[in-house]
Amino acid sequence: MKTKTIMRILLAVAVVVMAYFCITSVVTPIKFEEKRAQREVAVIKNLVSIRTAEAEFRAINGRYTANADSLLMFLKTTPKKEVMKEGSLTDKQLEAGLTEHKAVKIMQNAKKKALSMKNLSFENDSALYAYIWENDKEVKSNGLSGFRRDTIIKNMIETLYKGEYTVETIDQIMLIPYTDNQRFELEVNDTYTTSQGIRVPLFEARAHYNTYLADLDDQERVNLIDKEEKLEHYPGLKIGDITSPNNNAGNWE
Repeated sequence: MKTKTIMRILLAVAVVVMAYFCITSVVTPIKFEEKRAQREVAVIKNLVSIRTAEAEFRAINGRYTANADSLLMFLKTTPKKEVMKEGSLTDKQLEAGLTEHKAVKIMQNAKKKALSMKNLSFENDSALYAYIWENDKEVKSNGLSGFRRDTIIKNMIETLYKGEYTVETIDQIMLIPYTDNQRFELEVNDTYTTSQGIRVPLFEARAHYNTYLADLDDQERVNLIDKEEKLEHYPGLKIGDITSPNNNAGNWE
């Protein structure tokens, strides 16, 4: 009788243990994927911010940089020049030979003349242009009333990120979320040449699964890495590619 009771108890325990492992085998992958998806939103956000910075760095310097500190210093200290545009040339003006360059030159000369007149003063640029459009003969004869082109200097960080970061917080874009302040890996290739003989600078920023998923289930992470490597994919998130041009796309896009 005692033996039967013990067997029943052991069987019940075995059933509970098996049920636990069955549930765990289903729940663990689901929880892992949920947390992975949540974390990758934050990682992707920073990668996109890095891409924005690298694109601006290349536009001014003709190359990308693999030095995170240099890229951050560039964002903090380099002014952003933007052309403020108002008005546009009509087809009739273009057919008559008036180009954007010529129109800008006419406006620049008109501004110099107006500002050099001692009996005139202007509260702001709007007042200055209003006077030019109304009174300058060359501007009026070329139909440039309402036409304006001004180069304005803006803060690089505010311009690129629309107030999302400041000088004090911009360093955050280099840190991989859900890590102990680990930085993204940056790499550049300045020697890539197309089949047409054109040299194209390339860059890549990346975060391995072992960084932002390090504290999650080990086996699930190992399985994920193994799966991506078998497919010859980078086991993590990255943007850009140092082996071939891809328009700086992310591997999730």
